[in-house]
Amino acid sequence: MVWAMLIVAGLLEVVWASAMKASHGFTRVGPSVLTIVAMLASFGLLAIAMKHLPLGVAYGVWVGIGAVGAALVGWLVMGERLSPAQGVCIALIAAGILGLKLLTPTPRAGPDGAASPAESGTR
Repeated sequence: MVWAMLIVAGLLEVVWASAMKASHGFTRVGPSVLTIVAMLASFGLLAIAMKHLPLGVAYGVWVGIGAVGAALVGWLVMGERLSPAQGVCIALIAAGILGLKLLTPTPRAGPDGAASPAESGTR
């Protein structure tokens, strides 16, 4: 469940970054409001995920999803240029996200719902 929340948080990062671009410097009300709402929801889900996953993993996956997603939205939706070399770099970020997911043990929640200190990376 924590991984699903982290993925949704990352996808919401793509939403707020794309909406921020569409807001034209916060001069358009609709995209500006969407930016703020998506940002708050994204941060909230990231904060929950960070209770159960190590900081570097949670933040790395969140930022990675946002970076890959924003690049793809820019290219596919907004018509921005993406060179083959840039595409390779985006693919490497995606591979890093997958690697972090595959190499991070799924945390087991304790009685209070938080991951054990050893699993969350805290002491």
